[in-house]
Amino acid sequence: MARDDVRPVTRLKSTGGTGTTYVTRKNRRNTPDRLVLNKYDPVLRRHVEFREER
Repeated sequence: MARDDVRPVTRLKSTGGTGTTYVTRKNRRNTPDRLVLNKYDPVLRRHVEFREER
């Protein structure tokens, strides 16, 4: 399917060590590197970096 090829589902895991994850889609053509976003971790109750896991 073409939909899964260009914009795959990626999981973002917290760098705070809590195991919290976010699920999102990313465009492989525009961002071929691993995705890093600053998101809210409800366990730590603050914003931390979430990195793409493979």
